[in-house]
Amino acid sequence: MLLLLLTVAASFTGLSEGVGVLPDGPLTASVGGSVMFRTNLNPTETPFFAVSWNYENKPIITSTNVFNTTVPEYENRITLFRSTGSLELRNLGLNDNGEYDVIIQPADDFQKIGTTRLVVYDPVSGVLLTASSTDLVEFNSSVRLSCSSSGSSLSFLWMNSSSEVTASDRVQISSSDGGSTLTLVTVTRYDLGPFSCNVSNPVSSAVSEAVKLSVSYGPENTHLAASPSEEHYMEGSNVSLSCSAESRPSADISWFLNENMLPDSGPELRLMNIQLSQTGNYSCQAFNSKTLRYQTSQPLAVTVYAPVRDATVTPPSADLIEFNSSARLSCSSYGFPLSFLWMNSSSEVTASDRVQISSSDGGSTLTLVTVTRYDLGPYSCHVSNPVSSVASISTSLSISYGPENTLLTISPSKHEHVKGSDVQMFCSAVSSPDASFQWFVNENPLPDTGPELRLMSVQTHQSGSYSCQTFNSKTLRYETSQPLALSVIGGSSGLPDGIIAAIVIVCLVIVAGVGVGFWIIRKKKVRQKPTSGGIFTITGGGRKDHTANSEGLHYADLKFLKNKKGKNVREQKESTFTEYAQIKVNNGPAASSPPSTNQESNNTNVRPANNDSGRRSVLVELENVPSDYAQIRVDSSRRPAPPPPTYGLHTQSASRPLPAPRAQTYAQEQNYGDAKLPRSGDGRTDQIELENTPTNYAQIRVNSKKPPLPAPPTYKTHMQQKHRAAPPPGNSQIYAQVNKNPRR
Repeated sequence: MLLLLLTVAASFTGLSEGVGVLPDGPLTASVGGSVMFRTNLNPTETPFFAVSWNYENKPIITSTNVFNTTVPEYENRITLFRSTGSLELRNLGLNDNGEYDVIIQPADDFQKIGTTRLVVYDPVSGVLLTASSTDLVEFNSSVRLSCSSSGSSLSFLWMNSSSEVTASDRVQISSSDGGSTLTLVTVTRYDLGPFSCNVSNPVSSAVSEAVKLSVSYGPENTHLAASPSEEHYMEGSNVSLSCSAESRPSADISWFLNENMLPDSGPELRLMNIQLSQTGNYSCQAFNSKTLRYQTSQPLAVTVYAPVRDATVTPPSADLIEFNSSARLSCSSYGFPLSFLWMNSSSEVTASDRVQISSSDGGSTLTLVTVTRYDLGPYSCHVSNPVSSVASISTSLSISYGPENTLLTISPSKHEHVKGSDVQMFCSAVSSPDASFQWFVNENPLPDTGPELRLMSVQTHQSGSYSCQTFNSKTLRYETSQPLALSVIGGSSGLPDGIIAAIVIVCLVIVAGVGVGFWIIRKKKVRQKPTSGGIFTITGGGRKDHTANSEGLHYADLKFLKNKKGKNVREQKESTFTEYAQIKVNNGPAASSPPSTNQESNNTNVRPANNDSGRRSVLVELENVPSDYAQIRVDSSRRPAPPPPTYGLHTQSASRPLPAPRAQTYAQEQNYGDAKLPRSGDGRTDQIELENTPTNYAQIRVNSKKPPLPAPPTYKTHMQQKHRAAPPPGNSQIYAQVNKNPRR
């Protein structure tokens, strides 16, 4: 009665309020397994009033606080959990598939119901994979793989190693409830597997044993290699050839030389102590006994060369004369093949109009047409081939040339030689071999030979034109030097040459000075003008025609002019120190252009440098000087003056001693002044006054005291320098003594 009431109540009330206490289905389980129908209710402190489970609306169990009722077929197969209303069903069979529901009546609440579905599967077992064939030929065969298994609701998945196999144009997959088939059309080497079949259902899965296919392919990519890998091999070396190919199973290898089959087989061919006869094109052929296919490699050239040895150069046997001979050098060697290179010292010899090179397998020839002295060598022949090289011993040519550049020199080197002195002459020439020498005087042969001619204690009769002739015994050529004049003069007078020349010059100067002075006295009169200082008259030598740049010096007497009463003009002293200078008068021809404004002044002050005591002015009158210009150099140094210049003598006051000599060099500062000497209407030179103006000419020395007259200069000191020749007549120098008239 209670069960009926619960059922009726569930029909009218619980369905509306208790749905959902069971999880969403379906629930799955395997045959022989168990399943738990778990509610979503939590345990309560007060047990439920009643719990009832049904299968396909048929009771399974009903439990209350008073009694429990179980259907006999579920005895020992179920367990009810009253605290939550859950139910465990064990030892499942395929007939347990269906819908299950629960009705729960709490003691103080509405009924709670739930419904779910159970699906019972037969587990997967006995998976088996089979192949129609495992010995396949690439591109020729197809294979079918079959997978079978026990269980319910089976699913099949094909795997190639770890990758899933999917259907394509060349891959076909078909399945049924009991199995699946995989078909590979026109297998390739990539279809080797391993293949496996995965079978599953919702409650279990299983994998078959893997199957590998045997696919024969090739041979392909047949390749031949040599070790060591060289373009050329030296005779006697060892070479190993290896052949490889992509093939399954491994291919059989055959060897060929120049397309002729060799008895050797296998992937490696060893050529030990290789010879020239083994040069050629090698190839290998691969064969697959399964696919019945052949493939031949590309040919490999093996070139064997004999090493180079014994390079020898044969020089020409005849003597070589420059410009007359040609030289032929031959080089020979052993080996194959041979390449020749000619070297001149460290430079390569190349063919040209005068150099010819010809080569063959056995040797080479170098021909030098019309040899010169620069073709001496040394020559060497370098012979090589790709595997070795060798150089011959160097060979030098002997080429005769010359004589050339025959040169005659004399020692001591001068035009005139004193009688009794020693003279040596040297003759040299460029010649190979060394030339022989023949000496001549005035074109007459001398008995002397050799490169040196010694004239000991030479005499005047040995004066003449000397020459030497050189001769080369190989070239048969002569060459004569330029003649060299030897002049022998008489014996020495005991005086040095410089003193003798000085005597001659002094004599000329004295004669010229006397003539000039006489001419001046007769032709000119002295003009006297008042001045604050001493007035000097500078009288020059006779008029001579010199160029404007002539270096000739004319020195004249400086004399105090007398006034109309016949007395000397008194000299004013503005300072007590001594000033030095020299006057250089250019007696060249008059300038072609008129003088400038500065040059037209009648008087120019000649002033020494300023000093603490003042300055001293000197008026100078230049009489009858043939040039319009005079050049004056003034030394403004306040230090003690050097000795009087060496060209003449100056008078010196006896009351004042001559200052100590002082060395004077070109580095000392000098003041110079240029002066133009305009002439008056009557042809006389006007008075000029020169101020300190820098220029680069002679020096003026003015002594404010009367120095004592020094001794006349010696010829050696004042007239002649040892290694300086006397000036030519056009540049002669006239020297005169400078005196200051004493007071009367």
